[in-house]
Amino acid sequence: MYVGFDIGGTTVKYGILDENGNILEKGSIATAYEPDAFYTSLLKIVRDAQANYPIKGIGISAPGIVQEDGFMLTAGAIRPLYGENFKQKLESVTGLPVTVDNDANAVAIAEKWIGNAVDMENYLCLVLGTGVGGGIVINGKVYRGAHGMAGEFGWMMIDTLPEEGNLEDVSINKRTATVGGLVRLYNEALQQNNEQYTPVKDAREILTLAENGDALATAITKQFYVDLSVGLVNLISCFDPEAVLIGGGISANDYFLKELQKTLEEIEKRHASINYLRGKTIAPVIPTKLKNDAGLIGAVYQVHQVVAK
Repeated sequence: MYVGFDIGGTTVKYGILDENGNILEKGSIATAYEPDAFYTSLLKIVRDAQANYPIKGIGISAPGIVQEDGFMLTAGAIRPLYGENFKQKLESVTGLPVTVDNDANAVAIAEKWIGNAVDMENYLCLVLGTGVGGGIVINGKVYRGAHGMAGEFGWMMIDTLPEEGNLEDVSINKRTATVGGLVRLYNEALQQNNEQYTPVKDAREILTLAENGDALATAITKQFYVDLSVGLVNLISCFDPEAVLIGGGISANDYFLKELQKTLEEIEKRHASINYLRGKTIAPVIPTKLKNDAGLIGAVYQVHQVVAK
C-alpha cells in the first residue's frame, strides 16, 4: 500500500492506493502555505495511514518545477514552498521512500498506466487548476527538459502584450486556469458591476450560470473557451500529438467539455492550414479517464516503481 498526495494551490488531495492504482481511501485538506504546517499536515495523514495499512512508500504530485532529487525549484502558486525538498524532508521523518513529480507529469503517467493513454506513445496532458500544468510524453516517456521545466504551458502568452507590467497577465495561466483564470476573471467582472459583490470560489457555479443563460457568465466563459482553444491549437501544431488530454476537476464537467469542443472546432476551421488537416493529423482533445484522481494515481505509480526495484 502507498500514500499518494496531489498538492494544489487550494487543496491537498490524498489517498491510500494499492500497487495496481486502486484507491482504497481518499480525502482532501486545505493547502498549508507555511512550510512547517505543510509538512505537519502531510505527516499526520501518513501516520494515520500507517495505523491501518502496511505503507511501503509515499508518492507526491506537486505544481511547479521539480528536480530529480525532489528539490522544488518552484511550486506553482505556493510561493512559500519554493526551494523546499519534499522528498528529503518526508524521507527523513517517515523512513519511507518518497518520490515527487510535477502534477501534470503525474497525470500523464497515470493516464498511460490505467487511463485514456494506455495505447498512446506521443500525447500531451493539460491540467487546469489554480494554474495550468502540462505533461509531455514522447515515444512513451515523459519529456522533462534540461532543467525539469518542460510542460510549463501556463507561461505561454496568447494576447497582445501590455505596454508595461507583468506579461503573465496575458498568459495561459491567467486566462485559462480554472481558479487563476476563469474564477478570477468572473469575480473581477462582478466587482466592476458591484463593489459589494460576493466572490465565487468554484468554477462549477460559473458554468452552471452560463448553462442557464446568465449574461455575465456566458460572456466570461465564451472568452475562456476561445483562449483555451488557441492554446490547444498552438500545442497541437508544435507537438503533433496523438491526443491532448484535459485534466483537473473541470474535466469532469460535461457542459465544459461540450462548449470547449464546439469552440475548438470553430477555431480550427478558421485556421486554413489546421482546417486542411482536420480529420487527418490534428489531434483530438479528450478528457482524462481518471479525472481528479489522476494526480494521486500517477504519484503512486512513481513510488511503486522505486519500491518494486
